[in-house]
Amino acid sequence: MTRSQDWFGRDRGVHGFIHRSWFRRGLPDHAFDGRPVIGICNTWSEFNPCQLNLRDIADHVKRGVWEAGGVPLEFPSISLGECSIRPTAMLLRNLMSMAVEESIRGNPMDGVVLLGGCDKNTPAMLMGAASVDLPAICLSSGPMLNGKYRGQDVGSGTMVWKYSAEVAAGRMSMDDFLAAESCQTRSDGHCMTMGTASTMACLIEAMGMSLPGAAAYPAPDTRRRALAHLTGRRIVEMVREDLRISKVLSRTSFENAIKVNAAIGGSTNAVLHLKAIAGRVGIPLDLEDWDKLSRDVPLLVNLMPSGEFLMEEFCYAGGLGAVLHELADVIDGSAMTVTGAPIASYAEGAEVHDRSVIATRSEPVLEESGIAVLRGNLAPKGAILKLSAASPALLTHTGRAVVFESVEDYRARIDDPGLDVDETCVLVLKGCGPKGYPGMAEVGNMKLPRKLLERGVEDMVRISDARMSGTAFGTVILHTAPEAAAGGPLAVVRDGDMVTLDVPNRRLTLEVSEAELADRLRTWEPPRPPDRGWYKLYVDHVLQADEGVDLDFLVGSSGSEVERQSH
Repeated sequence: MTRSQDWFGRDRGVHGFIHRSWFRRGLPDHAFDGRPVIGICNTWSEFNPCQLNLRDIADHVKRGVWEAGGVPLEFPSISLGECSIRPTAMLLRNLMSMAVEESIRGNPMDGVVLLGGCDKNTPAMLMGAASVDLPAICLSSGPMLNGKYRGQDVGSGTMVWKYSAEVAAGRMSMDDFLAAESCQTRSDGHCMTMGTASTMACLIEAMGMSLPGAAAYPAPDTRRRALAHLTGRRIVEMVREDLRISKVLSRTSFENAIKVNAAIGGSTNAVLHLKAIAGRVGIPLDLEDWDKLSRDVPLLVNLMPSGEFLMEEFCYAGGLGAVLHELADVIDGSAMTVTGAPIASYAEGAEVHDRSVIATRSEPVLEESGIAVLRGNLAPKGAILKLSAASPALLTHTGRAVVFESVEDYRARIDDPGLDVDETCVLVLKGCGPKGYPGMAEVGNMKLPRKLLERGVEDMVRISDARMSGTAFGTVILHTAPEAAAGGPLAVVRDGDMVTLDVPNRRLTLEVSEAELADRLRTWEPPRPPDRGWYKLYVDHVLQADEGVDLDFLVGSSGSEVERQSH
């Protein structure tokens, strides 16, 4: 008996009568005869332009569900538009996961299709679905077509940071900047750089939670509609096979994803999202796993911000299947997928059609990629650095700290000609972690001081408890834990302190004595916490960056059973 029959079954007496009668608004009698009811969680929103094509995608999913003998019922979720929500979409990732979890658990569905795309939507939906553990499958909105400006490709996000620096340095006019802006977005879809949206789509496919090819097809490509149809067909089969999330996701799935992240030059945000998803399915995943598992995996995918191409070329070059083929001796091909076959099947017959986009292991884009996990007295619980985005010359560096107590302090002073800073300094930003912002905003890739940009300086060491956009680049140390607002050592760094970054030895050190550091922490006072609403619930219960920034009471699963009736 399907789960939905507990609502609709003809043997359920008055309760079945009530539920069936409410749903008889176009559904035929045979919709209630035990066919799998498939929920389609659609995060379409006009406030989230990255996902404007999801109404169309949902229609094609429904066709596949009907064709396979299921009953599709679409339902909404809150939608997190990365470029519109204040103070940051990450503040609401956990709230969205709660909404998805309770919608799945509380409604008469046997399986669910998760339609997302923009950075936080896909991980939030998978977190929620994992805590219910019904059969589920993901499908993203797909990347935009390449932006084009004066004969050059414009990558969303990445070129914004570069053009902004050019304007600040006086090398690009505001008219040209605005002209480039109008050329960046040519179609529906999420960022076409290897930002967080593309990264998570790739990692979801690498973990076997979407059908092969789902990560790379551009949003306007008609193959994405066909894939949506096949996704609808497959979820019905998964219900009949009882192929739940817990049967797909394993420790091996996450290890494969970490290795793939290094090969594609993926976003640092994936560290937080994979940890949170793993927490929902009860799989141990530590910060050190990112460093240990990716150390020997080179950068193979030549995409912005770590390279020169965009997702459209990645698709034409062979997509994720081609990357999995190149990593055949690195990943564990036995990991299960939503197809019912192992992940090795996703690479069967895959070929690389453009070696300038997807390189070989013997001649990679970069020898060292992945995420470096740093520890020391400045980051007792860890901090991270994206190796493929950093400047090699700065990976071993000691400099004088220039400290900003908040993002407002930073914005007010960074372009001040009188700011006491040079290119050897280390920019330090506080108060931007999970509790401090709140929500851990993408402000870690701090713009360099204007007076240094005008001199041609392109990178500096930057340290914060914040995140950075997956489209960003630079020698940026992120996710410093514990964060400043939780009383971590970052809270008491002062102007003039010397800071040492030693990436080869994975160390991040504040050059002050233990006694001095202890004295400073004793006199530190925490910021005033929020007093109501979601902000208060979030700050009271959010975990630190090394733990995935989930809420402490959401870690784990509650399952799919709801014993009490509504009437």
